Amino acid sequence: MGNSDRKPGLIKRLWKWWRTPSRLALGTLLLIGFVGGIVFWGGFNTGMEKANTEEFCISCHEMRNTVYQEYMDSVHYNNRSGVRATCPDCHVPHEFVPKMIRKLKASKELYGKFLALLTRRRNLKLIV
Repeated sequence: MGNSDRKPGLIKRLWKWWRTPSRLALGTLLLIGFVGGIVFWGGFNTGMEKANTEEFCISCHEMRNTVYQEYMDSVHYNNRSGVRATCPDCHVPHEFVPKMIRKLKASKELYGKFLALLTRRRNLKLIV
């Protein structure tokens, strides 16, 4: 058995595949990219809309047990006109760029909350 029977390494095979010209037409690649972009944008937009609901806001137990109870007794929840103001109406910017900036800041807050939760659990295990 000589060295000629061995398959080339993974990196060499990937490099060969990458540098050979594509057999797909440019139009096919553009169509795949266009459809992929629509699917990505649809998923992204759906996620943003779900994150801008009152249910999402009160999914955190701190909100549900404190501020949400106060909100249900306020004029924002019950009023003569029947129009209900929800959390995102006032606490989330409506324009796209400011909304994305606020979402990034909120993710930092979630990271801090998650680390504090882990620290509390670790401390509780040490106490017990």
